[in-house]
Amino acid sequence: MPETTARERIVVVGSGFAGFTCAGELCGRVAKSGRDIEIVLVTPQDYMLYTPLLPDVAGGLIDPRFVAIPLADALPKVRLVVASADSIDLAGRTITVTSDHHAPRTLSWDRLVLTPGSVTRLFDVPGLREHARGLKTVAEALYLREQLLRQLELADQEEDEAVRRARRTVVVVGASYAGTELIAQLRALADDYARRRGLDRADIRFLLLDTAKQVMPEVGAELGEKVLHELRGRGIEIRLETSLRELTADRVVLTDGTEVPTHTVAWVTGVTGAPVLETLDLPLERGRLVVDAELRVPGHPSVFAGGDAAAVPDLTKPGEITPPTAQHASRQGKTLARNVAASLGIGTFAPYRHRDLGLVVDLGPRFAVANPLGIPLSGLLAKVVTRAYHTFAVPRGVNRWAIVMTYLTNTVTQRPLALLGLVSPEESSFARAEGISER
Repeated sequence: MPETTARERIVVVGSGFAGFTCAGELCGRVAKSGRDIEIVLVTPQDYMLYTPLLPDVAGGLIDPRFVAIPLADALPKVRLVVASADSIDLAGRTITVTSDHHAPRTLSWDRLVLTPGSVTRLFDVPGLREHARGLKTVAEALYLREQLLRQLELADQEEDEAVRRARRTVVVVGASYAGTELIAQLRALADDYARRRGLDRADIRFLLLDTAKQVMPEVGAELGEKVLHELRGRGIEIRLETSLRELTADRVVLTDGTEVPTHTVAWVTGVTGAPVLETLDLPLERGRLVVDAELRVPGHPSVFAGGDAAAVPDLTKPGEITPPTAQHASRQGKTLARNVAASLGIGTFAPYRHRDLGLVVDLGPRFAVANPLGIPLSGLLAKVVTRAYHTFAVPRGVNRWAIVMTYLTNTVTQRPLALLGLVSPEESSFARAEGISER
């Protein structure tokens, strides 16, 4: 039997930027209305993850605790259900949740908000699921850091020159902002390792691949060229209009036929909607749930969706949908809260409209690019803007303080190189870390 209540209940699925913001805003709107409405947040983890700083975690710059916002502290008025949304009955208005520690439970709802986020977009490349790792979770970020350090340490003890070169080779697929940030931070970590171990940094090879014709098309041609020049200046090889044809445990084959021996491959090529969306029998666009401008699911007036899980119409660009960014997800969270409340008679509806504030991209020591309000910046000034933006955007004072202190500490100290063995290959796989099917 489903768990029911005499109180009206809003169930929010997912604690990413959209779900986290929506739940918090709903608390305020419900409190002001004086209505007795229960807000339930269903999420597999008990924290909101500030994903834009995962490259810094992978590079050993920031402690993963600092990018995790405890939900119990940040949303004290929300009922937290730490579990995965297994199935949703839209007609019966119920949701079944599962976890490793409890039997399946069924919750009823009066309003449902679907913000389960996204997962890494995979292709049918042989060996990809087994031998590559993404950058959507703490487990994946930590694994990439530890894998790099582990391979560098093993290479130091390796007598076979070919094996040593393979262990000192890193391949990152995806030259969008996440992939470029990741390879820049891993390069910085490897440079620190080389300097402190007396190794020539040129002996550690980094290769960045993308099927696009330009690095970071999101920031425009001018800044993209500066990024290309900066990365190449750090010894990072960049091959555009190129991807992977095949992966094995110790090498990759590129689409141009080149074989590259390596033990470390990161796949950061974009995202698609969370797997639970495919179980709903609802229209999807690019793997995301189709919604109207008020973030309602057509034909289901009590169901709303936003963030990376929703194909939200971009009213500033007719015919297009908003990109899956943290900036959009946070703003859509506010619109979701307003419209969910309006559907219960609290306030009025409003369409989702936005003004593009631009992107900020941290590219390792002393360099970043940014285009706040369309103004192209690069170098140290962009670095200041980028770090200030992230510090301000993290939604908890204690976390902001810890990140600021980390940035300050790293101006006078070196990155830690300790290999802690915190995450296993199994825990960081696409299946375990992101819930992507193994098929």
